[in-house]
Amino acid sequence: MNADQRIVVGVDGSDFSTTALRLAGRMAGSLGAPLEVVTCLGTSDHFLASHLPEESSPTTTQLEETAKRLVDESLDRAFGGAVPEGLTRTVKFGSPAKVLVEESRDAQLLVVGRRGRGGILPQMMGSVSGACVAHAHCPVLVVGEGTDNPQAGG
Repeated sequence: MNADQRIVVGVDGSDFSTTALRLAGRMAGSLGAPLEVVTCLGTSDHFLASHLPEESSPTTTQLEETAKRLVDESLDRAFGGAVPEGLTRTVKFGSPAKVLVEESRDAQLLVVGRRGRGGILPQMMGSVSGACVAHAHCPVLVVGEGTDNPQAGG
C-alpha cells in the first residue's frame, strides 16, 4: 500500500473533528486505506493551554501530551473500543492549516471538520477548513456535526 493511498483527518478535539474522524474511519475501512490522525500545535495554542492547571506555563512536552490526550478522547468518542486497523496518530508543530495542506501532498483524501475549537465569531466554515479547501493537494471532505447521523438533516 502506497503512502499516497492514506486518508488524513485533522483532529482538534472539537465535536466537528470527532464527527470528521468517525466518517474518515468508515471511509478508510471501505477503501482499505490507512488512516492518519493529525493534530497540530500552533505557536499560541490557547485551547490546549486551557486544559492545563492555571498556575502552569505550558511547556512543549505538556502541550504535546495534552494534544495526544485530546486525540485519545476523540478516538474514544468516535470509535469506542473499535479503533480502525491501520490508524496512526501524529502530533505536528505549526499552523494547522499549513500542516494539513502539507500533509495533503501524499494523501488521497483530507478530511476536516467544518469548524474547530478556535474562532470568535460564528461562521459557516472555520479558517482551517477554508484554507484546506482552497490549498490542499488532494480532494477535501469538510464534515458538519450531523453528517454521520442518518436522522440529521446536515
